[in-house]
Amino acid sequence: MSNDTAPLTILWQDEDMVAVHKPAGWLVHRTGLDAHETRFVMQTLRDQLGRHVFPVHRLDKGTSGVLLMALHADAARALCAVFEQHQIHKRYIAMVRGWPLAAQTVDHALRPEDAPPEAPAQPACTTFRRLATLQLEVPVDRYPSTRVALVEAQPLTGRRHQIRRHLKHIAHPIIGDATHGKGAHNRWWAQELGQQRLWLHALSLQLVQPLSGQRLSLVSPIPSGADDALALNQDWAHLLRHHSWQVEYPIDPGA
Repeated sequence: MSNDTAPLTILWQDEDMVAVHKPAGWLVHRTGLDAHETRFVMQTLRDQLGRHVFPVHRLDKGTSGVLLMALHADAARALCAVFEQHQIHKRYIAMVRGWPLAAQTVDHALRPEDAPPEAPAQPACTTFRRLATLQLEVPVDRYPSTRVALVEAQPLTGRRHQIRRHLKHIAHPIIGDATHGKGAHNRWWAQELGQQRLWLHALSLQLVQPLSGQRLSLVSPIPSGADDALALNQDWAHLLRHHSWQVEYPIDPGA
């Protein structure tokens, strides 16, 4: 890990667990699949807090937002059970190609991506709500103009890459998704915004802290104005200010 890595922003902490803002481009932990990466949430947070931390869920490298860690083994077991039993409410924001339906539920089973072809698909369900739309009279790929939308995603199951794969399934892939998206659109938006990233953000987690019983709403907010230059998620704020979006439902910063 580089010594000049900036401290992670702690969103909430008690004696059992800590929630941090995970920047886009950071891995949760070291992996041989990305051997050249130097930014890891677990190692940075361990050094920052001076104690061991335990992962209880994960976010993709390209995804930003709320990430929860346990601070001891008992808390890790209790929190893992909360996730496994779907006793946690997750909200994500994504920018997708095209204009999806105003609201829809995608109930589409997914086979694990590293499983053999004969492996059975696992049930997977995500609800989507369209928040805003944008159309620019610029031809991209085979389209005479480019259309994108902001959507809120709430996964009801926890399959790997579920939101990304479900959005691809309905032909509205996430901008910046190199695996499941469209290269021409990804490249155009990276040049337009001056940043190449996966436009997927874990906005909030809501749960009951299993050891204390405290009800929690953990949020990595997207700023609604330009007045706080030090706020988190300025890349998302820039995206929203960059063009005239047709807003249908505002992003609730308090989730």
